[in-house]
Amino acid sequence: MNNIPVETLQHHIKYLDLLSRSFPNVTAAVEEVVNLKAILNLPKGTEHFLTDIHGEAEAFNHVMQNASGAIRRKVTEELSSTVSTDDMEELTTLIYYPKEKLELIKAEKKASIANWYELTIYRLVRVARATASKYTRSKVRKLLPKNFAYIMEELLQEDEHRFNKKEYYSEIIKSLVEYGRADLFIIELSEVIKKCTIDHLHIIGDIFDRGPSPHKVMDTLMAQNSLDIQWGNHDILWMGAAAGCRACVATAIRIALRYSNIDAIEDGYGISLLPLVSFAQHVYKDDPCTQFMPKLNEKKPFDIDADLLAKMHKAISIIQFKLEERIIEEHPAYNMEHRRLLRTLNPRAGTIEIEGKTYTLNDTSFPTVDPAHPTALTDEEQYLITILTKTFVGSEKLKQHVRFLYAKGSMYRRYNNNLLFHACLLLNEDGSFKQKEIDGAVYSGKSLMDKYDQMAREAYFSGQNADFLWFLWCNQDSALFGKAKMTTFERYFIDDPATHKEPSAPYYKLMEHDDGTLATQILKEFGLSGNSHIVNGHTPVKVAKGESPIKAGGKLLVIDGGFSKAYQKTTGIAGYTLTYNSYGMTLISHHPFESVEKVLREGFDIESTKEVIETLVERKRVADTDTGAEMKEKVQNLEMLISAYNKGILKQQD
Repeated sequence: MNNIPVETLQHHIKYLDLLSRSFPNVTAAVEEVVNLKAILNLPKGTEHFLTDIHGEAEAFNHVMQNASGAIRRKVTEELSSTVSTDDMEELTTLIYYPKEKLELIKAEKKASIANWYELTIYRLVRVARATASKYTRSKVRKLLPKNFAYIMEELLQEDEHRFNKKEYYSEIIKSLVEYGRADLFIIELSEVIKKCTIDHLHIIGDIFDRGPSPHKVMDTLMAQNSLDIQWGNHDILWMGAAAGCRACVATAIRIALRYSNIDAIEDGYGISLLPLVSFAQHVYKDDPCTQFMPKLNEKKPFDIDADLLAKMHKAISIIQFKLEERIIEEHPAYNMEHRRLLRTLNPRAGTIEIEGKTYTLNDTSFPTVDPAHPTALTDEEQYLITILTKTFVGSEKLKQHVRFLYAKGSMYRRYNNNLLFHACLLLNEDGSFKQKEIDGAVYSGKSLMDKYDQMAREAYFSGQNADFLWFLWCNQDSALFGKAKMTTFERYFIDDPATHKEPSAPYYKLMEHDDGTLATQILKEFGLSGNSHIVNGHTPVKVAKGESPIKAGGKLLVIDGGFSKAYQKTTGIAGYTLTYNSYGMTLISHHPFESVEKVLREGFDIESTKEVIETLVERKRVADTDTGAEMKEKVQNLEMLISAYNKGILKQQD
């Protein structure tokens, strides 16, 4: 350290001077170096990867509460030798849902509640101590609630079996019960256990659409201590709506109506659909809108008449199709001329021409479409979409959530030697990176993903070209969409199933048959090598048909297992969690979640199956992570600062 040349220290003198303000003398700098070097040798924290949540807040929340089964395993490891199965079941459920479970338990154990409190707190402390054992005291201290920070730290750091402290330890617990603070303490300690179990969370896209409560999922995510998000095309759709793209607004409403989930719009984000109700009742009053009957929401009956929902559904769909074609006309660089379908629409003949072939329509009622100007909005449609767009842009809750998506999200992420993105990379049929020209410059691979990321941010924060977010939603050259076309019109108006197909991008076929060569090439493009993986979602894995989520010679992990109920018949399961801890990577498949009520009263939990993907020969430590790399750099800088103090280049302060 003292061998650092004076010239090197002088070269970094401005930075070292700034660093000295935080570490004003050798003692302070050495203390921090010792602390950092110790942390580098701790086991790495557990990362959890989830994707394609699609508004299924209840199931997602339970996976977060049980940490994909990790909390149950930790309770069993710590207590199985001394605690009955029923008591462990009760304790596990208590950690998941402490407020709700406490109410039930207090009603059942009125006579012996004081003893129960003391025993339960003792057991919770044991579990908490085990989950916190891989972290420094400093990190654990930051996770503790202000109300009980001192008490919890004492209990977590002390050994209750130590003779000199045994009574001290017991008295703390007794006092909590005696002074009526046991409930709050149990609630707060349960939260600490969950925070320690999930060190970092990765959401690989598609939080929104289909399910009933994406706004609740977002609230849960905003409460996490450490996470990142890779945008999915359904997230980008809502980001586009919040940015004022009218086609995105119409599409978000259409999808909500299709899955009878308008509560997310009206109650979640305070956006009134009454103008759409009035318009639909007036314009489509004599139209049965048969093709637009919403999909039944199993857990929630229709709040309004299904026929009215169908009319609203058709009304906003026609507006969407018009707005999309106008975007295509205004942006020839999007290369979507083949998706201008309305110009070949012939309601009188009951036909439409698509890609040179004529098809029969199953619905010929288009009261707002002018054959001479098919993309023109009527005055009523223009007024309606203007009002709806203003309410989307003006929703404070949506604004808060979208800004969080921008703050924590991106097109892709490199994290601890893994590459995360939602859907795909743009590839040619031969596996080479597809080139795309944007504003006179050519991009491909990583540079294209970086450019798309920059343009997506600019579209929202500059208030210009929000249409680009619609491009990312459904364009054949969007790395978030990954298909040749989106056949929404065909699925509504043409019975021929051949027209409903949405051919996948080359990435999917190539990776399905890859032996790891292409995956390695992709990882190299992003500066990764060795024992790296690609993790993505977007395409549900058909587990029921024998499809494996592990592809490309183990280099690619596709973890969309069907959180969305709409996909569970296809996948045969109800979602995946990928975990990556100091011992390796594990894929956990979940069975459908029933209800919180069943968890509380019957101890029912999501049944999960573990599949070990990779076991590390040597246990990974913080030193082997991205955080560790940052710490090592800080150690080097601090060592330069110490040398500068010792050589008299910088003055020490008391």
